[in-house]
Amino acid sequence: MTSLPGGSDHGGSATEPHPLVCARCGTPADGPPPVTWTCSVESGVRQFFCEACSRDNLRAIEGRLDSSWW
Repeated sequence: MTSLPGGSDHGGSATEPHPLVCARCGTPADGPPPVTWTCSVESGVRQFFCEACSRDNLRAIEGRLDSSWW
């Protein structure tokens, strides 16, 4: 089995739900990541950012700056 960056091939159950929250502001998402959210892989860790945080930091995201910079 192959995983995407930030994923894991072991540990935990695939049926255990993990609540999705914005990595910047903590806004929760209901269910799977909304299409308006941004996904970023930084240092091998997948992070999701809500629509508001994505819009506020669009230039930094497009410049491929890590979220710690913005």
